[in-house]
Amino acid sequence: MAKGTSKRVATVSRKTAETDISIALAVDGTGVSNVGTGVGFFDHMLTLFAKHGLFDLTVKAKGDVEVDYHHTVEDVGLVLGQAFRKALGDKVGIRRFASALLPLDEALIQVAVDISGRPYLAYGLEFAPDTPGLGAPPFDPQLAEEFWRAFVTAASLKLHIHRFAGKNTHHMLEASFKGVARCLRDAVRIEGGDIPSTKGSL
Repeated sequence: MAKGTSKRVATVSRKTAETDISIALAVDGTGVSNVGTGVGFFDHMLTLFAKHGLFDLTVKAKGDVEVDYHHTVEDVGLVLGQAFRKALGDKVGIRRFASALLPLDEALIQVAVDISGRPYLAYGLEFAPDTPGLGAPPFDPQLAEEFWRAFVTAASLKLHIHRFAGKNTHHMLEASFKGVARCLRDAVRIEGGDIPSTKGSL
């Protein structure tokens, strides 16, 4: 963050009949996190997201996990996206674009992001419906796409996640979360003094 730039932080809460979520985010942090969603593997992914994005992140979520993890995972994505967009403010000076190619053992995942003010998700990690879940109780790997779609919509940015190689479900998902974190870390970097768009706004 450039000298003189105000702190980019946000706190967002959302309560429905299905979930009760509160998130605090500091974009220019050190990677410290405190995550509790009731979904163990998902907590692990969000902790990695904070660590590799250098975001300070607190996530407190209660959801109807006795029904399914879907509501909790999707709504955390929505609230995190809202916090991210709020923290960035008018986006003056941000780099805006970033991409990365992330290896994790046999997995190789490509991620690209554009903090454009217009949401779009291209998701290339496909898992068969009968793919075993991760953790205990098991996390359905297909829920990762629902998380990113909610995040992208609320944050109003473009995100591409594609698999070049990979067989291990854990490796592919972990590489994708690390890759998105690293790209967002690079894309929010302040490197100018104006809004990076000929439109004059993002």
